[in-house]
Formats: sequence, structure tokens, C-alpha cells
Amino acid sequence: MVRQGHPLRIALVSPYDFAVPGGVTTHIVNLSERFRDRGHSVHVLAPSSTEEPEDTVEGFHRVGKTIVPLRTNASIARVSFSLTLGPQVKRILAENDFDIIHLHEPAAPLLPWYVLWHSRCVNVATFHASRETRTVYRTYRPFIKRLFKRLDGKIAVSQTARNFVWGTFKGDYRIIPNGIDAEGYGRELPPFEHLRDGKFNVLFVGRLEKRKGLPYLMDAMEVVQKLRRDTRLIVVGAFTERQLAKAQRRVKRCGLENVLFEGFASEEAKIRYLQSADLLCAPARGDGRESQGLVLLEAMAAGTPVVASDLLGYRTVSPGGSAALYVPPEDPRALARAIMRLMDYPETADRYRMAGSRRALEYSWDVIAEEVMGYYRELLRRHGSLRPNASMASAETFV
Repeated sequence: MVRQGHPLRIALVSPYDFAVPGGVTTHIVNLSERFRDRGHSVHVLAPSSTEEPEDTVEGFHRVGKTIVPLRTNASIARVSFSLTLGPQVKRILAENDFDIIHLHEPAAPLLPWYVLWHSRCVNVATFHASRETRTVYRTYRPFIKRLFKRLDGKIAVSQTARNFVWGTFKGDYRIIPNGIDAEGYGRELPPFEHLRDGKFNVLFVGRLEKRKGLPYLMDAMEVVQKLRRDTRLIVVGAFTERQLAKAQRRVKRCGLENVLFEGFASEEAKIRYLQSADLLCAPARGDGRESQGLVLLEAMAAGTPVVASDLLGYRTVSPGGSAALYVPPEDPRALARAIMRLMDYPETADRYRMAGSRRALEYSWDVIAEEVMGYYRELLRRHGSLRPNASMASAETFV
């Protein structure tokens, strides 16, 4: 039994290619760094298409080198079906006497399944996504439902994520959100010179996908620019040539001026865009796919007022609406009114800015790591650190 307060031996498991940036990878890296800073022993198990994570992530185990792109509704999951996964997992678990194994997106094939099957310690899982992973949940439900009986604790990053997974796998879920680098986004960086010409800058950050709602923002900007010509729309995020051409055609149809498609931005560049903007607009559609709304929190941490669709995943960021101005989704006129409200009433924008900055601190990775560690300790008190006879009757066949 692990004594409370003593350092833990922790394994963090991802099914996704760790060489490709993504939300799950970022989450695991931040947790591992903060757990290690607090004296815990942390190992990361994940497939990887390159050797880079072995050089950059302390305690990284490359479990699976062959990566397969797996389509899950609107997204592509890069996972491994390597035949060596089973033997690798058995060896790593045998060599390391873990107290906690924390699996992220445990329904995704294939690595989390092997880990759960062979684990002899306390197992906890975090469910990150919402509608994108429902297909995976349903496809593999008969098999992984048995595996999920080995989970001692379940975390969802938001109520939206919990609702989606609960529709397939009933049970109790602890809500612990994704964190943000509040200190990093709060640091002062020089704004971009080409955006400092006195125009009111409305920023959109995200992929050019339907669910992100950029067309509704363009329609709203058409209304705004009829009354205020001194406004500019800045679009930041990765996009294909086809997506860009389609967006530019809509700009032309709406008769918009001062629209910049800036493309992909590094984390530092994103901070500079946020600090160059007068407000961030997150006009996502009302189909429930937005799980949490990290971009809202990043904007708040940077001191940028936020206008966002009133979705459950976004509403949890500011339940009372004091830190973000919410509007009905898919309503360009309501969006236009909200933008002009913050343009015409700077004191209102300042109130949202200050409330947002305070709210963002509650989502710092230090805070989130403490919540997760507290949940680990709770599970260890309840279940103990070892389960020597926990193997399933047919475990020998799953190698």
C-alpha cells in the first residue's frame, strides 16, 4: 500500500502518435512535467512515428512505431496496430512497479487496451473528446466494455465530454478540465506591427472547419462593417488551399474588407495575435462538438475579451457569463451586436478582460495537476496500490 504523501510511480498512456502535436499529447506532457517537479516518478507510454519524443520527453517509452491514420467522424486519429505492442507493454509493466496507470482516451485502439489488460495496479482514465470519438466508442463497445471494468476511476475533461462517453459507457466521472499555460499566455509580448494601425481587430483562432463557425463570423462582420469600416478580421489557424479558397470566396460575397488569413501560428505567435486583438470571437456551431473551449481560456489569460457561442462546452469556462460574452450559436446578427457592444463600450470590454484574466488562473496546469493528483490519492485510499490477482481469466490470450 502506498502511504499518502509519498512519491508515486505513475504511467501516463496515450494511444496517439506522440510525434504529432495534439490536445492529448499536450495534456500528458504538462501533467508529466508537473508531477515530476513534485518528486514523482513518471513514465509516458505512447506510439510515435519518429524518435523525437524519446529525446525530448523524460521517461518516454516508444510503444509502437508503425502508425495508421484512423478516421473518426471529422478527425483523424493516428494510432498503432503494431504486433509488438503486447510484448512491449508486458515488459514495461513488469520492469516498473507502477502505483497508478493513467490512460488517456482508453477506448482508442490499441495501446490502452493492452495496458489495461496487463495492469496490476490502480487504473484511471481520462476522456477528452466528444462527438468525434463516439464512433470509436460504439465500434469497439462489446470488447472494451469488459476492459473498462478494470478502470478504478474515470475523468472527463468537461461536462460535454462526460455526456458523450456516458451515452456509451455508463458510470461515475470526475470532471477535471484541460489546463492552459496561464503564465505563458499572460506574459507580455510585442503585438504585430502590421496590426497596430488603429483598426479594431477581431480575432478568430481555429481550423477552417464547419463546426468552428467562421462563416457566421464573416456574416456578422458584414453587418459590423456597414456601420464601422475601421474593423479588421484576423483568421489564425492551419488550413488547406481548398479551405482558404472557399473562405476567400465568402469574403468576396459578403463584401468584406480588411480580412487577413494568417495561417498556422506557433504558441508564441498565437500569444502575440491575442495581444494584438481587441477581442477573440469563437462562433462555433450549435452541434455540441466543442468539448471545453481552450482557446477562450488562452485569450482570457492573454487579457483579450471573448465573444463566444453559448454552448455547454464553452459555457463551463464562465458559468455566470462574467468572463465571456455569450451569444446564441449560428446567429450572425447577435454576434454582430456583441462585437459592436465591446467596440462601443470600452469599459464593458475591460470588465470582461479583468474577469477573464482571473478565471484563466483557475485553469493553470499547476491547478489541474493538483486536482488530478488528489484524485489519484483518493483512488489509492479506496483501492490500494496493488491487485496481484486481477488478471482476467483469458488474459494469457491477449498478448
